[in-house]
Amino acid sequence: MWNNLFSRLNLIRFGLAIISVAVIVLILPRADHQSFSYELNQPWKYPLLTADFDMPILRDSVSARQMRDSIDNVFIPFVKRDNAVEKVNIDKFAQLISHHASANEAAHLVKLMNKVYDDGILDSRIYENVVVKGDKSLRLVDSKNNDSKAVVRMDASEMLSPAKAYGKIDSIYHHDLDIEKPLSAEIVKALNICLTPNIVIDTVTDYKYRRQEYLNVTGAMGVIKKGQRIVDRGEIINPQIYTNLNTYQDMMASRQSETSHTYFIIGEGIYIISIIIILYIFLSLYRSRFFADIRKMTFLMSFTTLFTVFAIIMCEYFSNGIYLIPFAAVPVIILVFFDSRTAIFSLLTTVLISALVATYQFQFIFMELSVGLVATFSIRQLSRRSQLLRTAVYSFVAYCVTYFTICLITEGNLSQFSFRTIGTFAINSVILSFAYILILVIEKVFGFTSTVTLVELSDINSKLLQKLAEAAPGTFQHSIQVSTLAAEAARAIGANSTMVRTGALYHDIGKMNSPIFFTENQHGVNPHAGLDPEISAQKIISHVTDGITMASKEKLPGVIKDFIAEHHGKGVTKYFYTTAVNENPDKVIDKAKFQYPGPNPQTKETAILMMADAVEAASRSLKDYTPQSIDNLVDRIIDSQVQDGLLKEAPISFRDVETVKRSFKARLSTIYHSRVAYPEMKKNTATAEEIKRAEGKSLEEASENFRDSDKPSSTGS
Repeated sequence: MWNNLFSRLNLIRFGLAIISVAVIVLILPRADHQSFSYELNQPWKYPLLTADFDMPILRDSVSARQMRDSIDNVFIPFVKRDNAVEKVNIDKFAQLISHHASANEAAHLVKLMNKVYDDGILDSRIYENVVVKGDKSLRLVDSKNNDSKAVVRMDASEMLSPAKAYGKIDSIYHHDLDIEKPLSAEIVKALNICLTPNIVIDTVTDYKYRRQEYLNVTGAMGVIKKGQRIVDRGEIINPQIYTNLNTYQDMMASRQSETSHTYFIIGEGIYIISIIIILYIFLSLYRSRFFADIRKMTFLMSFTTLFTVFAIIMCEYFSNGIYLIPFAAVPVIILVFFDSRTAIFSLLTTVLISALVATYQFQFIFMELSVGLVATFSIRQLSRRSQLLRTAVYSFVAYCVTYFTICLITEGNLSQFSFRTIGTFAINSVILSFAYILILVIEKVFGFTSTVTLVELSDINSKLLQKLAEAAPGTFQHSIQVSTLAAEAARAIGANSTMVRTGALYHDIGKMNSPIFFTENQHGVNPHAGLDPEISAQKIISHVTDGITMASKEKLPGVIKDFIAEHHGKGVTKYFYTTAVNENPDKVIDKAKFQYPGPNPQTKETAILMMADAVEAASRSLKDYTPQSIDNLVDRIIDSQVQDGLLKEAPISFRDVETVKRSFKARLSTIYHSRVAYPEMKKNTATAEEIKRAEGKSLEEASENFRDSDKPSSTGS
């Protein structure tokens, strides 16, 4: 028991489940409470929301910004005097103009420089602010002693900007010295270099006092008590409600403890594990052949996990992003490689896990399951690309109908019906129509074979089948007959008829290497005559191994190789084995040398091909195609295969075998029905003259008879 529990297959299944759960839990948004999606000036679509605790009522962003602007307009900036800048610039100015002005002019310019610095040169931004204000004053923190600081106000009416200071120096200089010529370029350059502000913003103090003024804005205007309404369904979210909701979300997040956060993650994990366990139970009970296939289980878990992760990411980063994800693609793609029930369960798994991040979970589950089921039912078997377009249209219609229904259920009217949402559904459906590309990628990555690929391979004009028709025309005709026979039987028992038809067309391609050794290609000459039965048997058996080699060279899918390998199973070439036994009565004949390599059929489809191949070949030897002879032939061939144990490894029931028999009998009776025997025309040996005399005599007799008919009857009245 324990060995079975910890088998390699079970460990892989367990590992796939754990990896899926871990990836999804890690990618889920870190929220320990219900998250809400809302927008400014849009209606609140959730039920009544009340406060879980006392929370402050803060000003909305618009009002707060207006009040801050008002404070900035009347706020008196804090500045400081930079004496070092003043001294350095005056000394530098004196040095720069010493060689470009007379001593008297230089002394006067330095004096004017000292004057404007004493009055104060302001930063241009501060100067513009002071000019605009009616109260032309600034504030300065003055240290009276080491322990205390006082805020003093400065008169800024005499202060200048660097540009204004330059203008003042230029004007006074020309007035005082009565000089008309403009300042030299060197002096102008020196002024521009040395006139820098010595009254600058005291950044730290200004920020401190400005923040204190802002407290009147950021402070609470009131309190929403625990249990009081924050917002009700249908209420328009104005700026104040929007601010209250943000405050509620922030406080809710900050109040969550680490323990609560852990419990929330554990809850998500248990939820996801429960859904995956349900999927595993379904597969183990009803789809054991998939559950036992590591490759298919890896694809199934990888595909659903990655699809869910993509949905979560889209939901996090895009508004209504989760509705851009074509969940209908999940059952469509899985249906191509598995079956409809597995596709529906996979859809259920993906939608239920993705619902963790959906804003409106009930609506999301109802909508996606409805659309997914419609897509599944509309594409029972994908064989043409155009079917995806039809499915995309059906999905779009299903989205519109379910959305219309949800609007009526939640609102009682169509006031919230949005054509923008309809546009989202249209994009979703367009993406779904390109699922064919993903199918091709999956085929290459996992080595699966889709129905579309099988249909393309079944084209008898393909290069390999045309080569078979030329090299072994009898085998080609035999393959076509077997494909028709097998496909009809597959439909009767619910097997994959497309797969059977395609496999039947390729099952005997190995005969191309030595076509003359097979009865259907012989024309009077039998190369087996005179050969040892064992050698003849090996020639016949080799068409299986040759066929597999040829299929590998032509890169045919693995499922086609299975048909080639299993269509004879481990059966025996009975004709040559019996001949060998009869020719050597005193010798023990090794039966293994007359046995096909196998394996025996592992699927319903390969089992059907084995039966169809044997029955079609044997039917050519019948001398009398009566219903009774056909029935006896079919029963004898298939019963012999059952007795030899060739079908015991295939998941096919006795009821299925009987259904296959009836299908074969009906089909063969139609093919070999009795024809109507056409009568032969007797040969006319009369000469032309005799024919002419006979025709003349006939005319005379007819005339005489006509005259006799005009005579009155002797019995007349």
